[in-house]
Order: sequence, then C-alpha cells, then structure tokens
Amino acid sequence: MERNIMLGWLQRPVNISEKLEGHDFEPAHADYYDGKPNRPLNLLLQARTDFLSVWRVGDFKEKVSSIRILGRQIVLVNSPDLIRYVVVNRHDNFERKSPQMRRALEYLLGDGLFISDGETWKQRRSLVNDIVHRNRVPAFGPVMEKTASEMVERWNSMPDGTEINVLHEMAGLTAEIISRSVFGNQLGRESADAITDSFSSYQALIDSVNLGYFIGFDEGLPVLRTPSLRRSVKRIHGLIDKVVEDHLAGLGDHSSMVELLIRRQQRNPELNLDVVALRNEAATIFMAGHETTAATLTWAWYLLSQASWVEKELHDEIARVCGDRVPTIDDVPKLDWCRAVINETLRLYPPVPILARQTKEKDRIGNIDVEPASLVLIVPWLLHRTPSLFEQPHHFKPERFLGDNRPKPYSFIPFASGPRVCPGQHFGETEAILCLAILAQKFSLRLRQDHKVEPLCRLTLRPKGGLPVTLHRREA
Repeated sequence: MERNIMLGWLQRPVNISEKLEGHDFEPAHADYYDGKPNRPLNLLLQARTDFLSVWRVGDFKEKVSSIRILGRQIVLVNSPDLIRYVVVNRHDNFERKSPQMRRALEYLLGDGLFISDGETWKQRRSLVNDIVHRNRVPAFGPVMEKTASEMVERWNSMPDGTEINVLHEMAGLTAEIISRSVFGNQLGRESADAITDSFSSYQALIDSVNLGYFIGFDEGLPVLRTPSLRRSVKRIHGLIDKVVEDHLAGLGDHSSMVELLIRRQQRNPELNLDVVALRNEAATIFMAGHETTAATLTWAWYLLSQASWVEKELHDEIARVCGDRVPTIDDVPKLDWCRAVINETLRLYPPVPILARQTKEKDRIGNIDVEPASLVLIVPWLLHRTPSLFEQPHHFKPERFLGDNRPKPYSFIPFASGPRVCPGQHFGETEAILCLAILAQKFSLRLRQDHKVEPLCRLTLRPKGGLPVTLHRREA
C-alpha cells in the first residue's frame, strides 16, 4: 500500500510502502527519494521531516559518495570494508559524534559516554565497559525474568482483546529493568512512566538537523531550551539525581551498576566522577539501555503480528525449550528463533539508524578526499537494506540469521562497531530475547486493523505515534 503523509509547514511528503502477500512480508519503510537532483536544500528539508526518506535507490549500494550542502561536505560510507576503515583503522580521526547528535543530547546527558570523545571518552569507556561487561549480564537475569513476569501478570488482569500502546508498554518494561539493574531498586510504574513520557517529549522537541552546522558553525548551534524542553529534562534529571544521591548517602544496592561506579571513583579519584558526572553516566546508561531495547521489542511485535508463520515458529520453539515454565536467562542460548527475530528486527529497524561522525583532520575514504569538520555518515538503515549484502533486503526473513548464516563483517551494525560499539550490546540483546520469550509464551499481539505503521527517525527509530495493538491470551 502507498500512503502520502503531509507533515506540516516546511516539511516534505513521505511515502510509506508495506506489502503482505502469503508468507512474503515487506514491512513499512519509506520509499526511495525521487526529488530532482542537485537540489541540496530540498534534501535538507526532507531530512528535517524524516531522515529515512532522503535515500535514492542508488544509495542502497556498496559504495562511498560525497555531496555538499551549503558548502559543507557530507560523505556517505556504505561499504563494509570502508566502514571498517572509518570505525577501526582511522577511529581516532572519526571518533567524534556529529554536531547534531552532540547538541541534541548534551542538555540531557552532559558529557556522558555516548557523546563524549578524547580523554573523557577513554576514561569513561573502560569504566562503563566493566560495569556492563557481558560476563556480568547473567547476574541481571533474575531482574529481567521477574520484571517481564510482572508484566505478564498485569496483562493477565486485562480483558482479552484490550488495546494497548505497546511502545509505551515496552518502554516501561525496559525502564524498570534498567532501573533495577543500574540503580539497584525499583523505579516504580509512576516514575518509569514519567521518564518514558519525558524522553518521548524530548525527542519530539529536538530538530533532526542542526542548521547551524551547515551555515558554517563547525560545532553546530546549541539547542533552543524552550520551557517544554526544560520541563522534560528537569523530570528526568530529578529522578536520576535522587537515586545517585541515595547511593552516595549509603542507601544504594551494593550490586547495582551505579554502586560500582561510585566504588570505582572512590578507588580512583583521578576519574573526577563528581555527582554531576555520575548523573551523566547513569543517565547515559539508563537512556541508551531502556530506549533502544524498548524500540527493538516494539518493532518485533509489529513484525510478528503480521507474519503469523514466523510467530508460530517462535511459539513452537518456546514450548519445545521451556515447556510450561517461564523462560529464564539460561534458556537464551537455545532460543534460536527468538534470537533470529530480534536480529532481523535490528536489521530492518536499527534503534539508531544513522551513525554520524565529524572528521578531525583531512582524510581519504576510498576515492573520496574528506575535509576537516566534514560529516561522515554510516547509515545502518541503508547498509542493512543493501541488496548485495542481504537478499530481499526490505523483507522480514529471520531465517537469514539461523544456523551458520552470518552477515558479512561490518554489514550488520545495529550497535555500531569498532571501539565505539555499544558497551551494553550483550545486555540489550539478552534482555530483548528473554523478554520476547516470556511475553510471547503467554500472549499474541495484533496490530490494530486501521493503523498504518510509519517509521520515524528522531534521536532513535520509533513507529510514529506509537504502536496500538490488542492483547490476546494464548491457549495452553
């Protein structure tokens, strides 16, 4: 089906395609851009509307290319080998996040790991790596199991066919899990909802393009801190500050991630993790940890609701591996279909679909000379849908991740890659697989019949307006 969506003043139309024929499902995605060539300002306006709708059919190829917008060089890298060059071989020259991302998040995250670079990044990276290391993930299994099981109980209290916004539900679930893991205590539904709503508001208020960067300001221009934006940040900071201060006062759980941060600072004062820095790192872990997994689970429910044949494979696997008991973290290595569904979801709908870097010094990527302060774009949304790398790239086919099937190195990068790969990758993958298994064991979710799904890229990739579904209990 084709849908034309008008998004208001100075915004451009976005056509969304979605096709379902038998066992052939092409989930919702923006059509190829067909605007007139050599109109960079039109392209910039299109990007402000939706960054996923600016790509022509020729962009979905293994190549490197360059354009100029208002004199600023933009380099698109869509070749696995050249991506490796950028994120590994020349990491030091391309480690800086884009001015857009830094400006968009600095008010919320300060100098947190996600947007820092240089010495600050080097110090914080090793610190956070230790906190969320894959060897620590099994210790958080019971938290994931208990929190997801509480959601099963709550859903069971609702009449069959109840409509919910599953994006909001998944955000609440992952916020509670990350709170119990990071902070060592229950966030509570009211606080989880407050953070979820505040971050949704924050995303909606942030412009997806920093125009100042394109008119000559290498660092971009600060985000206008409107009263609405200030309210969103104040609510988030207030909740996280209280938890950090409680920990500093000795009231924290001794196994929590924040407690580990505090103990590390006490042993290594040179880290200079004062209350503000602790808040920034706690906020970074919290926001990145809950938002990306919530978005992934939401997209997975959408895909399963339309692909009943995949959902059956998933249900059969859960019954075979777990029987009637609740899935546990020990089952995750055996849940191959659950893992494949999550990986295919991450391929089609990477939580951060655009990885932008700012060049420090001149360089050369492939046959392109790259200028200082230019913008280098690695776009998982493009990369993961490149036909030479993935057969039928716009289609939902989890089986491409089953058995010995492995994507080509640097062709599947939903958590970025190289030194700046997401340190919480294993935590997030495990959480998504386990929560999907626990909830899918008891429920099927069905997309509301009249709802048209529209992917929307702001800071992260979410379905526009959330995802309304109906809950249906599965027969034992």
